Amino acid sequence: MKSQQKCIVIFALVCCFAVLVALIFSAVDVWGEDEDGITEENCSRNCRMIIVENIPEDVSLAHNGTTPLAAGLHHLLDLATRQVEIVSPHWALNSTEYESSIPTAKQGRFLFHRLMGLKSQKVNLKVASGLTLEDSKELKVLSRHGADIHYLNMTILTNGKLLSSFWVVDRKHVYIGSAGMDWRALSTLKELGVILYECSCLALDLHRIFSLYWQLQYKDFIPSIWSKRLYGLFNKRKTLSLILNNVTAEVYPSNSPEAFGPKDRAQDIEAIFDVIQDARWFIYISITDYVPLVSNGVSRYWSAIDGKLREALLLRGIKVKLLVSCWQQTHPLTANFLWSLQSLCMDMANCSMEAKFFSSREQPDGTIEGINHNRYMVTDNALYIGNFGWVGNEFTYNGGAGLVISQEEEAEDSNVNVNANANANANASVNVTAVQQMRAVFDRDWHSRYAKPLQLNKMPVCAQQQQHEALTHSLKSWDDYSVEKTDGPNASL
Repeated sequence: MKSQQKCIVIFALVCCFAVLVALIFSAVDVWGEDEDGITEENCSRNCRMIIVENIPEDVSLAHNGTTPLAAGLHHLLDLATRQVEIVSPHWALNSTEYESSIPTAKQGRFLFHRLMGLKSQKVNLKVASGLTLEDSKELKVLSRHGADIHYLNMTILTNGKLLSSFWVVDRKHVYIGSAGMDWRALSTLKELGVILYECSCLALDLHRIFSLYWQLQYKDFIPSIWSKRLYGLFNKRKTLSLILNNVTAEVYPSNSPEAFGPKDRAQDIEAIFDVIQDARWFIYISITDYVPLVSNGVSRYWSAIDGKLREALLLRGIKVKLLVSCWQQTHPLTANFLWSLQSLCMDMANCSMEAKFFSSREQPDGTIEGINHNRYMVTDNALYIGNFGWVGNEFTYNGGAGLVISQEEEAEDSNVNVNANANANANASVNVTAVQQMRAVFDRDWHSRYAKPLQLNKMPVCAQQQQHEALTHSLKSWDDYSVEKTDGPNASL
């Protein structure tokens, strides 16, 4: 009888152990991929960076040391020998029907054909997307040409969308910026990003973010425990030390939303806070949308970034400039929020806040075409580039990625002279920092004829276009508000 009881107890313990193991492995559901022997110890830290831009043909702005976006992406494909990993919120490169009216639209089709041809060159193309093959004809075509495509159901996972936009090529080179795989990003929209070459330490960490997306294919839950291969390698407390264009730099990537945050991975909102907090003289922001609201049925004020900027203005005397896009989907409350910030500095000697709307093309009838799709911030000692408009719902629900680069700070009013060829020349010996390069881009846009100052009691045209709809529908979900599109050549993103 006792031996029988012992058997029952042992059997029960074995069953409990089996259930425990099953639960652990179901929790540790997302594993990182093989990293090809690249480690923190043997990865490359001597990197070259260029800023890549798409400036529409009918927008009169000089590249000012930057490289055309299309040329930068094609160069990455020229360098690829093993694998190209891409995350993009859009897949609409095939622009054939618009090429007669917009000659530059063919850039999208050229890039699409290059991607289709990677398999024949024995280069693997891997795409993580929030779009299914049924949703996207282009992903279906890429799949038929050998691309490996994984789908994330962001609606189930976070009630949001996958808005990340970055490339990892051969675990050596990376691109991150505002442009998705859309023909308009290479033709009619003003885009900005950065490419870093021979930078396998950073590529390794961005690859881990890609791997997180990759392993969530068809999952209907987010695991409570992540594999160590998905942990962040670098963050604010442990930055990646690089030699970037012959200048020392501290770098780390970030990720959103919080639910997609394995151990040691900085969140985008934390990265933005860090850059704002570390600024000593100025904070210059170029952003598509600035709407400090979060909406999930009921809208409420989202103080995260707005509050940090107010602290910088009032408590630390930091000079702030905000360049916000004026486009088809500009929320009518944008001007109100900007005025609220600007009014803080009325009659205060050590407070400086300026805001402008950037409108690339205004038609005779008052309508706005195109969009300044830039999403970055530059201070006297750092820059942040990401994938989001600065809207509460973006950071709360959507998948995105960002990059922080910190370098030696500038003097308060130092002049920024960037050699126009410095970025494009791989052997350039000039010691211009990435921060100085990005500030030069911001200054060019800020002082251009496309930047219109915020005027008291005068609603900009872009906001007037949406005034009636906003009053009718109150503050509906920003996700619903901002993804409305048209199919024409000037469709919004």
